Amino acid sequence: MKHVLAGWTTVHAYSSGELYKKANYSKKVKMAATKTREKLVDVARQLFAKQGLEDTTMNDIAVASGKGRRTLYTYFKNKEEIYWAVIEGELERLSERMNEVARQSMEPEDKLVEIVYTHLNMIKEAVQRNGNLRAEFFRNIIMVEKVRKNFDMTELKLFNAIMAEGVRSGKFEIDSIPLCANILHFSIKGLEIPYIYGRLAQGLPSGMSRGIVQKLIHKALGKPDRQHTNYYL
Repeated sequence: MKHVLAGWTTVHAYSSGELYKKANYSKKVKMAATKTREKLVDVARQLFAKQGLEDTTMNDIAVASGKGRRTLYTYFKNKEEIYWAVIEGELERLSERMNEVARQSMEPEDKLVEIVYTHLNMIKEAVQRNGNLRAEFFRNIIMVEKVRKNFDMTELKLFNAIMAEGVRSGKFEIDSIPLCANILHFSIKGLEIPYIYGRLAQGLPSGMSRGIVQKLIHKALGKPDRQHTNYYL
């Protein structure tokens, strides 16, 4: 019986060791694949920004990345797929930054204003950084809407959470948090293009628009008897 148990223990230990090695190897392969994909997307983004989507070929991306056509086609069927991956990457960076803002210790009202400007500034920076992709971005707005679906859901969840936080703390008085979160979300989306082209605060002194946005949020969500800071001083 002892010999049988000893044999089973040895086999079991060996099997566990093999399983660990396989799992570790699989993890390394996935990490390497992720890094390869990220490199391809980043190289493509730079080429698209410089040459435009239409004038960039799959061969250009393969050569510039140093990965070869075979590797490139393993990850992407065509350059359009890579283009949408570029857009997704930009939106993921924006989501990460907005989550960082949401985790900061500040008043709910200030947090909403900070997220609004983080959203607008990063969208503007992304469009400007990607140069020749700007026209492509606006020309394919319907497809962009599909790609940004996850980002939009993330932003809505943040708005819902911050507004709920404001209600719990007594800073906000909101009849329907989901409705107000949707109104704010779609309002910001509507401001993206005017903000990108610098049309949102034309004629206003630098920094004044932020105070106006703060006041709007306060008027819409804050309790009527709450003291409001004068942001124009």
